[in-house]
Amino acid sequence: MPYRRTPAVQARLDAQRGSVVEAALGLLAEQGYAGCTVAAVAARAGIATGSVYRHFDGKSELAVELFRTVVGREVAAVSEAAGHPGHRSAAERVVAVVETFALRALKSPRLAYALLAEPVDPAVDAERLVFRRAFRDVFA
Repeated sequence: MPYRRTPAVQARLDAQRGSVVEAALGLLAEQGYAGCTVAAVAARAGIATGSVYRHFDGKSELAVELFRTVVGREVAAVSEAAGHPGHRSAAERVVAVVETFALRALKSPRLAYALLAEPVDPAVDAERLVFRRAFRDVFA
């Protein structure tokens, strides 16, 4: 009979994955992608380095997950700003989006640099293109 994870085991693994992602997000905001080593993420999450690999194949896969998580939030924020009922003209929508984007970037400049310009793994660069299209669609 094949092994099946019990709900309790799955819940523990899900919680551990969440703590890995949160630890990595903190490192990303403080040190950029360069600071998000698997060892540093594991140390911050309070788990063994090998446990990170239970959830992610390596730093590249973790970096893509971080990028999707954070940029997804940013796209949602600028989409909300663009869709505000008080912004009737295209110019008002553009101003709202740029203000929202800029204010969020100024609150966490290291994170903004990591998301927009820091040299990264090609897999993250590919995700940048996907999300640039999503930002473009906010203006459409």
